[in-house]
Amino acid sequence: MIRVFGHYISRVFLVLGLVEVVVLGLSLAAGYYIRVGTGVEQFFASDGTIVVLALGYALITTLAMIALGLYQRGLPWGAGFIVRLLMALGISTFATTLLFYLIPNVTLGRAVIGLTLLFSLVGILSVRSLFLRFAGSDVFQHRVVVLGTGRHAALVRELEDPSQQFRVVSYVNLGDVEERIPRQRQAVLDGRLLEFMAAHDADEIVVAVDDRRRRLPVDDILDCKMSGISVLDLSSFFEQHGSFVNIEIVQPSWFIFSTGFSARPLVAAAKRGLDLAGASALLLVGLPAMVLVALAILIECGGRGSVLFHQRRVGLQGRTFLLHKFRSMREDAEADGIARWAQLGDSRVTRVGKFIRKTRLDEMPQLFNVLRGEMSLVGPRPERPEFVAELSQRLRFYDERHRVKPGLTGWAQLNYQYGSSIDDSKRKLEYDLYYVKNCSLFLDLVILLETVEVVLWGKGAR
Repeated sequence: MIRVFGHYISRVFLVLGLVEVVVLGLSLAAGYYIRVGTGVEQFFASDGTIVVLALGYALITTLAMIALGLYQRGLPWGAGFIVRLLMALGISTFATTLLFYLIPNVTLGRAVIGLTLLFSLVGILSVRSLFLRFAGSDVFQHRVVVLGTGRHAALVRELEDPSQQFRVVSYVNLGDVEERIPRQRQAVLDGRLLEFMAAHDADEIVVAVDDRRRRLPVDDILDCKMSGISVLDLSSFFEQHGSFVNIEIVQPSWFIFSTGFSARPLVAAAKRGLDLAGASALLLVGLPAMVLVALAILIECGGRGSVLFHQRRVGLQGRTFLLHKFRSMREDAEADGIARWAQLGDSRVTRVGKFIRKTRLDEMPQLFNVLRGEMSLVGPRPERPEFVAELSQRLRFYDERHRVKPGLTGWAQLNYQYGSSIDDSKRKLEYDLYYVKNCSLFLDLVILLETVEVVLWGKGAR
């Protein structure tokens, strides 16, 4: 894993993306070369227009692939992968055609476009086939040694999965009182830890003992660290490999001494600029859909109900604001005055409401909250004051999610289903804290791109 602007990215997927950028650029170059018949010396002419066009096509297609979920762990394959890839190629072809009209003296006919699409499809499928063939091997995974065999080590074991970019090669028994790791996966350290790491060809240590005061080989760990081996505490391990903050084991000192949670005025200004530009563009593009949704709600209720739903939510620094949504439930959904979470198959949701929740159209009026500065495009989802009061009492560090503006979409929405219980709120809080810690314009752009997949495939809606 490498850290880019505070966000951890798999080296394997980064290399995969770079290889595919080259493949996509060469696809357009090959299509142009075959159709137009120009020589290599003309192709790399001084004006470089085709090179610019090829690079633009490769970058646009890569962004479209990110938006459609083709750079996530546990890659989809088969028909689902091909459909998404074709959609990404269609989006990029349209955008590249518009780019072509801005570049003079370049002939980009239908034959060139057709050949480019063909080469891109074959090239990406070939690269992905090789990637999926070798992605599960040790070459693409960190080889991890876990120090500990107790409760904390068991949390690491729960995270183990073939789709993860790490493989635990051994759990070292350091005398934890409560053992939770099978004996066949344990090892005893009877020599230097550095030699043990070399014997297992491991490149990362995770300190996961239940009590660090008991026989922790500090000198050996320091020796490994100074020899270039990565050493992580358990909280940092979950942040790096799980992209969440495990609130069961994290301590306040970790928040104090770890990187992140920094206030950067330039980042805040750029984020606000993105909010204003994005909200304005979405309102302009989505206005016809908003009008149709309003008409559908009015028709369903016979003109006797309200179109919009207004509700108090908790925002930045715990301040409340009035959130706006299209009404998706009956007018009497909470006639008794008791706040309730939405449930799977909730009987209070109307027929139109089911559709606009599935497509996220019910959230469109919140763009006005973004323009007013009460919300951001990206951030933790705002909760009702009644729920916040309860969750703050029952979940550690819950109030820390209010250190940033709430958002239309967020890291938790991409990684966990719709929250409808205390346990769900706990899991979403762990992802929200990751976002608060590593908040950056880069992470916002990643989340916005991947949100497109959530909207298109209706993930997590209730």
